[in-house]
Amino acid sequence: MPERIAVIDTETTYYDDVMSIGIVIASREDLSRQKTLYYVFPEQCGKPAMFGSALFVEGQEVIRMCRQDALREIDGILKEWNVTMLFAYNALFDRGHLPELAGYVWRDIMKLAAYRQYNPYIPEEIPCCRTGRLKSGYGVESILRMICQDSGYSEVHNALCDAEDELRIMQLLGYDAALYPEI
Repeated sequence: MPERIAVIDTETTYYDDVMSIGIVIASREDLSRQKTLYYVFPEQCGKPAMFGSALFVEGQEVIRMCRQDALREIDGILKEWNVTMLFAYNALFDRGHLPELAGYVWRDIMKLAAYRQYNPYIPEEIPCCRTGRLKSGYGVESILRMICQDSGYSEVHNALCDAEDELRIMQLLGYDAALYPEI
């Protein structure tokens, strides 16, 4: 079976509890989308959250399940699809909120997307640190605006939509999955 990767995004409540997980499974070879999964934890849905209004997007298939069962199911699906590497934008955040998936190799999309030497779409006039990282404005929304030259793009803050956007960044940058730093 061909190797695949997964891009994962989480959304949390104001209490730092994960309320949703979006996953896009993609081909490791060409980063084409193969499968999407979107889990919402009912026990967290009633808690205040900055992006609680974006939990449900029309047309999305939502799997409502308690966290423990969802993470067990996700692990099984990732193994079934031969996923060994998990990607996230600012992966330390998502990995820290999903200790159940610690057995996977986690890689950070931001570690390439936010650096001038790896992202040719960063305009010369935008200030960067000596390391090449943008001094500010290196979130998913800002990076996609640069890459797509679309100043009207706005991040949805729905875990599945955001995971799809993060995969899109990877596709547009065109790097092999192994080049993204492991965390």
